Amino acid sequence: MKLTVLGCYAATPRTITNPTSQVLEIQNRLFLIDCGEGTQVQLRKNKIKFSKINHIFISHLHGDHCYGLIGLVSTFMLLNRENDLHIYGPKGIKEIITLQLRLSNSWTAYSLFFHELTSTESEVIFEDEKVIVKTIPLKHRIYTNGFLFQEKTGERKLDINAVQEYEIETCYFQNIKNGKDIVLDNGKVIPNNLLSHDPIPPKSYAFCSDTVFDESIVPLIENVDVLYHESTFLDSEEHLSERTMHSTAKQAATIALKANVATLILGHYSTRYDTIDLFKTEAQTIFPNVLLADDGKSFNFE
Repeated sequence: MKLTVLGCYAATPRTITNPTSQVLEIQNRLFLIDCGEGTQVQLRKNKIKFSKINHIFISHLHGDHCYGLIGLVSTFMLLNRENDLHIYGPKGIKEIITLQLRLSNSWTAYSLFFHELTSTESEVIFEDEKVIVKTIPLKHRIYTNGFLFQEKTGERKLDINAVQEYEIETCYFQNIKNGKDIVLDNGKVIPNNLLSHDPIPPKSYAFCSDTVFDESIVPLIENVDVLYHESTFLDSEEHLSERTMHSTAKQAATIALKANVATLILGHYSTRYDTIDLFKTEAQTIFPNVLLADDGKSFNFE
């Protein structure tokens, strides 16, 4: 599982910082999460292939999370994209994008599918044989969702020495990987746990931006491997977080602690601060395993 942060700062883009956008690579799928201004430039800088992005998840319709979307959709067209593109986001996102396409007479030659979200309860919005994606309802000034990405449990690992010892034919290997016991020609049953090892534990990633401090999300993200949680302000500006419905670094760390996550990544920093190191220092007074997102930074989780 690999996370590439394209942008992780709040509000407006600057010459040295970009608004929210990131790419999650999981089970050989590439998911784009939010699409602030400059996303396609950051994709190029980080050498991420446009053609591999087939699913885009937009948390909410504030500009620093979606104003780069129409440009990316248009660039896909100019690159002669053929693959379908699926966009998941709040109700209204279809109108925003199609209005611009219509008025500029720039309809896509590829199929564009919108999955508009309205539920205030967590729901499954994407699923295939390897990955499932659920919403994490957040509390912000407008309708907002975070996203939970979870690998599905994979096949069991074949114990080659054991299957050779029991002289099991290769035609039964897939059944063993699927967790089935094997019956020998003499009628003896060989339990699956003698023939295989447990699969690699599935990984999970939770994206939570933007939101006021809200403990109700804890059950939804409990025990995830990696939590990205916004930390727009430091504790000294908690009054601003309440007014703008954002979170502080301490509050993000509190959520991580209560949810028993393995790793916390902070992001969505206000540009009022001279250094983002202050966010890590503050969060670690609550939760020890803290990483700092930054534009162009990648994290590999094995």
